[in-house]
Amino acid sequence: MELKDTITLMQSEDYKDRLKAEYWQTKIRYEKLKAANTKQEILCRMNPFPTEKNEDVVRRELMNAQQHCMGEYLHLLELRAELDGIKL
Repeated sequence: MELKDTITLMQSEDYKDRLKAEYWQTKIRYEKLKAANTKQEILCRMNPFPTEKNEDVVRRELMNAQQHCMGEYLHLLELRAELDGIKL
């Protein structure tokens, strides 16, 4: 699924459809961020002598924190969906 595939759900009058759209939009973004963070972590682990600038370290830490928060948010959306009987 791509972001463009969620447009119809997002425009629905039914809150269940909008929750599905919100979940899938967040999930798509989360997976892309996770892939970028994983790639970056592998590169850092492979380099025994890092030459990163402080700005790069901060950026990586922020992206990891963002991934964590997005994962928590996805979990909350999953709980709401379960509670309301919404199949994601």
